[in-house]
Amino acid sequence: MQYMRRFTQAAWSYVRHAPGTYLWLAALFLTTVAMHHMDPHFELEFLRQRSTNLHELSTNPVRVLIASAFWIDGSSWWPYAVLYTVFHAQAERWLDTWRWLAVAGAAHVLATLISEGALLWAIRHGHAPATSVDTLDVGVSYALAGVVGVLTYRLAPPWRHAYLAVVLLVYGGPLLASRTFTDLGHFTSVLIGLACHPLVRDRGTPLNPLTLLRKRQRSRNQEDRPPCPNPPPER
Repeated sequence: MQYMRRFTQAAWSYVRHAPGTYLWLAALFLTTVAMHHMDPHFELEFLRQRSTNLHELSTNPVRVLIASAFWIDGSSWWPYAVLYTVFHAQAERWLDTWRWLAVAGAAHVLATLISEGALLWAIRHGHAPATSVDTLDVGVSYALAGVVGVLTYRLAPPWRHAYLAVVLLVYGGPLLASRTFTDLGHFTSVLIGLACHPLVRDRGTPLNPLTLLRKRQRSRNQEDRPPCPNPPPER
C-alpha cells in the first residue's frame, strides 16, 4: 500500500511538472477518439484540410500549421503517450514549459516548411508527381524529433555522444535509404533541436546516468539498513 502511494505521488509530480506535454497529449486523445468515429471518406478529406501539404500551406498556412499538430494520421494514441512521457515531458521538466514549447514549435514549423519546399522543388523538376501537392501530412512527429534532438544536451559526455549517435542513426538512416520529404523533415527537426543549444545553457549540470544509479543505490541501502537500537538509559 505504501509503495502504491509513493508511486502515485511520484507519477502525479511528474505530470504536474510537465503541464504542456500532458495537455497536448489530452488534446490528441480527444481528436483521436473523434477521428475513430468518422466515416473513412470524410476522415480522409477532414485530415487533408488540416494537412501541411503544399496546397493548404499556400492558402491557409497559419491554420494548418497549428491544426496539424493536434491530429495523428489514423494511428493509435498509446504509443504517443509513451513517447510524450519519455521525451516531451523530460524536456519540459528540464527546460521549462516556454523553452520546451519554443523547441517543439520551431521544429514543427521549420521542418515542415523545409521539407515541403524540397517537395515543391521535386515536383517542378519532375522528381515527384504533381498530385503530391495534396499529400496527407498531419501529425506531431517533427516536434517530437526536435525535442529528441535537444535532449542530447541533457546528458553528460560520453553518454551524450552515444545518445546522439543513436538519434542520428534512427533519423538519418531512413533519409539515406528512401529520401522521402517526410524523412527529410524528421532529420531536419533533429538538427533544429540541436541548434537550440542556446536555450539550455543555464539549465543545470548535464546528467550522468551512472551517477544517478549510484545515488539511488545508496538511498536504497540506507532505507534497507535496520534502525540503530536505542542506547541504554544512563544511570
